[in-house]
This record gives sequence, structure tokens and C-alpha cells, in this order.
Amino acid sequence: MQQMDTIYTKHPYYGAKRIKHQLQKQGQLVNIKRVRRLMEKMGMVALYPKRNLSKPAPNHKKYPYLLRGMNITECNQVWSTDITYIPLKKGFMYLVAVMDWHSRYVLSWKLSNTMTVEFCKSCLQEAIDNYGSPQIFNSDQGSQFTSDNYINIWKENNMEQVQVSMDGKGRATDNAFIERLWRNVKYEKIYLNSYENGLYLMLELTEYFNFYNQDRGHQSLNYKTPAEIYPMNALTKTKKEMQNTGVFKGIVIQQKANSLTSLPLQNESSITS
Repeated sequence: MQQMDTIYTKHPYYGAKRIKHQLQKQGQLVNIKRVRRLMEKMGMVALYPKRNLSKPAPNHKKYPYLLRGMNITECNQVWSTDITYIPLKKGFMYLVAVMDWHSRYVLSWKLSNTMTVEFCKSCLQEAIDNYGSPQIFNSDQGSQFTSDNYINIWKENNMEQVQVSMDGKGRATDNAFIERLWRNVKYEKIYLNSYENGLYLMLELTEYFNFYNQDRGHQSLNYKTPAEIYPMNALTKTKKEMQNTGVFKGIVIQQKANSLTSLPLQNESSITS
């Protein structure tokens, strides 16, 4: 599965047949049915080049894409969110993040072993608690993001002025900035290491996102860092966040879980390296 994730991140336009051929070149004995089953499990869809971890729900309301042709000129004008798959040595976890488009600043992120609405909503709530609200909030059309429970977060926070925008189906460029974030995370951190469990992964991601926000210059920002672009008054931390700072910030696991456990590979061990 990790080999598949590496291939797909590098070539997100690859479908099952191309991924199968790449795996076979690397010595893996796989057939097309197995590759398709694993792609479905991992949320991989070859869509120029959109990764769609969250499945759409036909009964959920879909919102129009509001950002086409728009100039993003200020912080908190547009926020976006997305989920990605993170491989571990013996399993995998899910990573969700909320990003400010103009500055590329990662406002919040969380890890989970389940891809639930509550997991995604808690990440967005942390961004709201710490940084206020955007004018427009963009996501894909996954069931987590289109559910009433998730969308109602703006009403619950008395922020009904926020406009909800959703990617056009199959259009990776609609959420390109956070897609680039996933590529950076994986090539600059995840693929360079091997993580035993969710705890080690969380510690490494805490270090990486601090580096990404504070020290990593972006060519599109004239090599300034996201923290240099995002206004200092917006970076003022709330009392609640200050009380909860520490190495465990950024992780959400179901209450029934006693440790940072990953999802098992379930007999898919031949595609793990």
C-alpha cells in the first residue's frame, strides 16, 4: 500500500492499470482486481489529478465552486480543507488540515484512525477558535464535508456570513494549494522515514508543520514563509490553545481508543514498503 501511495502521489493521474504495471516493475505480483480494491480502500481516483479520499453522499447538498477566476489577495479570504492517507510501517492513518490560501499557512491539522465527520469538524473548529473565519470556505464534495453536521459549524459559531464552496467533481486544480501541501508533506517528511505508530507520526508531523509555517520559504510567496504573510494579529493564540500546547496537539483519536493505533493492513503486507 505504501508503494501504491508513493506512485499515486508522484503520478496522481495514474489509474489502476498503470499503477499495476509500476508495481510489477518493482517486483510485486499483483493483478488488476487487487490494485483496484486497494485503490478504493485508500481513496485513490485518477482524476487529473484529484485524490478523493472522502466519498460523496448522494443525499447531501452540494455547493457551487466560488473561486474560479477569483484573485486571492488577502489572508482569511479563502480557507480550504482536505484529507489524505498516511502510510505507517504496519498500517495507516488519515490526516486532515485547514489552510489559508493566500499565505499557505496551515491553520490546523489532525490525525485519526477513522475518517469521520467529527474528526474533520474538530480540525475546522480548532482553526475557527484560533483564527476566526474566512470569507469563503472550500472543500471537496466528500460526505464528511457535505454533511449537515459539518456545514452547520458556521451557524453554531455565529458565522453564517461564511460562503461555502466545493470543488467541481474531478477537478484537482480547484483545491490545488492543499494538494501541493500533501505532496510537500509526503516527499519532505513521510517518505523519508518509517513510522511505527501514530504517536511517532504525530510527533514528526508536529515538527514538520512548525517548519512549514515558520521556516519553509515558498517560491509563490517570493520565498517568504507562511508565517511572514499571515498577519500577526491572526496568530494570537487563544487561552484554550495555550492551555493545551505540547507534543500532543494535532491528534484526534476516538475516545474508545487507548493508544495512537493505526488501521491494520489486513493481509495486504506484500505492498508495504
